[in-house]
Amino acid sequence: MTDCGCDKAKAELEEFLHRELSPQDLTDIEEHLESCDDCSGEHLVGLTLLQKVQRACTEKAPEELRASILRALDGASDERVPETL
Repeated sequence: MTDCGCDKAKAELEEFLHRELSPQDLTDIEEHLESCDDCSGEHLVGLTLLQKVQRACTEKAPEELRASILRALDGASDERVPETL
């Protein structure tokens, strides 16, 4: 067991919440949270906020808006990438 410490746990909390860390870093932070009330509290706040945002963001953009955005993105990428012959 490698205790990652408060600095690392707090610095990587967002990535931890989204499971964007290596398996070892995830394990290190999970183990740290089990033994640190301060970091565990911050984790709970972050997790609660993440869940509330996820529940609030369930609406889908209208299909016309989605298609327009995708066309604009496609056009933007065409402008940046030169055609090869």
